[in-house]
Amino acid sequence: MESLKINGVKKQFAAGIPATIAVLLEQLRIEAATVVAEIDGQIIEREKFAETKLHEGQSIELVRFVPGG
Repeated sequence: MESLKINGVKKQFAAGIPATIAVLLEQLRIEAATVVAEIDGQIIEREKFAETKLHEGQSIELVRFVPGG
């Protein structure tokens, strides 16, 4: 079973790793406009979410913006 480390937690994918960050966010039900994504220490521009491929063992950090005070 393939896995990614997301926000420090290893997550396994029975059907295979999502192809891109955009697909991962869809599966996690996270709106792309509200998140900053980093893969292995490199920030990925939101415009590149749909073209940025994911691979086994990568470390992904997702930081969400939450309105309010």
